[in-house]
Amino acid sequence: MEYRTVNELLGRVVSFGKTVYTGQQELYSTLAKGQSPKALMISCADSRIVPEQIMQAQPGDLFVCRNAGNIVPPYALQTGGVSATVEYAVAVLGVQDIIVCGHSDCGAMKGLAGDPAALASVPTVANWLKHGAAARQIVDQTYPELTEPERIRALSLENVVAQLAHLRTHPSVAAGIAQGKISLHGWFVDIHDGSVLALDGMTGRFRPLNEGDEFPVALPAGPRQASDVAFAMAAE
Repeated sequence: MEYRTVNELLGRVVSFGKTVYTGQQELYSTLAKGQSPKALMISCADSRIVPEQIMQAQPGDLFVCRNAGNIVPPYALQTGGVSATVEYAVAVLGVQDIIVCGHSDCGAMKGLAGDPAALASVPTVANWLKHGAAARQIVDQTYPELTEPERIRALSLENVVAQLAHLRTHPSVAAGIAQGKISLHGWFVDIHDGSVLALDGMTGRFRPLNEGDEFPVALPAGPRQASDVAFAMAAE
């Protein structure tokens, strides 16, 4: 009887216990007692984007949620895996930095930019990409005529901004922001040259992350309360 050869990639799991785990046994022994990640990253599922590699993170450093197009559905529209991951990261793990990370040459953004009829064979994908509708309308109505690559890039950047706005509709995130406990970050990874752009909340523009420069943040942590009741009570 002939047996199918195991995929070479899948076969690597055999060496995990003997090489990776053994080399970091002390770290994994600590992690076996629980986790306290430093940040939540919501990134695209694209195989070329590896959040842990981009951030040079060790096991236990990063809580990760990956999906097509690094999308965060607005809280009121869909309760699912993304919503549950965000809520758990903030309310249970106490994560204080949340990153939405897009990238160049994104297939999801190409789908969002194209004719909806072209997605007829993948209706679930088409429905999912509707959460990027605001980004597409912004590009269609506020950008001058662009080449197709320029349009995809602009859409990818605007999609990060749109998903950050969706993220703020999640109750756990909104409360954390109001309490000054959470910072929001918008990133874009350029696969072609390895550069990372970050959204500067002060200017609304993305700029490169360069060593020695001030780190741009989409929404820095700081108490935000719209009502003056709290201030009046504190003054009494």
